[in-house]
Amino acid sequence: MNDAPLDRTTLQQVVLSILRRTAPEVSGTSLDPGRPLRDQADIDSIDWLNFIVALHERFAIDIPESDYAKLATLDGLVSYLATRLQIAGAPGGKAAA
Repeated sequence: MNDAPLDRTTLQQVVLSILRRTAPEVSGTSLDPGRPLRDQADIDSIDWLNFIVALHERFAIDIPESDYAKLATLDGLVSYLATRLQIAGAPGGKAAA
């Protein structure tokens, strides 16, 4: 397990890695961090839920449905995770994926 804290850039890379498992055609360089991820990656509801579950498993944090709107963009998602990891006292979650 890697106990080193994740910086925002590394956190974004991990998120993109998880997203690519759900939507392999996604390229991190083609994503606009301020636009909705589901629209850019053409992810349906089931794949989006699978993505959320994968984030939950990777970072060992609960992501309530009421917070899903905060995860709409890459920027929002990274900010949300950074805040939750800090609140949860988990400096970087589990070892990098």
